[in-house]
Amino acid sequence: MGGQDAHYGGGLVDGAKVVQLFGDVATELLIRHDGDEGLFVAYEEVVFTAPVYAGDYLEVTGRILRVGATSRRMEFAAHKVIEGGTDPARPSAAKVVSPPELVARAVGTCVVPKERQSAFPTSGDAPQVTIDD
Repeated sequence: MGGQDAHYGGGLVDGAKVVQLFGDVATELLIRHDGDEGLFVAYEEVVFTAPVYAGDYLEVTGRILRVGATSRRMEFAAHKVIEGGTDPARPSAAKVVSPPELVARAVGTCVVPKERQSAFPTSGDAPQVTIDD
């Protein structure tokens, strides 16, 4: 997360930034699965479990849970893998977070146009995606 992502005092990043990353993962999942970026319809659940600060690095993952005629139910997770700003005397200092810390998770549904057929119409082998930010 860059300094431009800090929305609150102390460099705290707005949770909406993490939700935006979930949307990016959803877009990639839909393109890989259906050849179309589709549209997000709704989130069933979004849970923030730990703060994210400017200087942190997140790994965001997602996978398709269920494929309907036009709907795709997906789950997402964001883990902090590097924590920045760990030493005020050295602004570029950072440390690896091991094991990675879950900072948010979500479940949501997207839709694709009816004329698009799934690349995996009879297979349960739906793609999974990881985005590092």
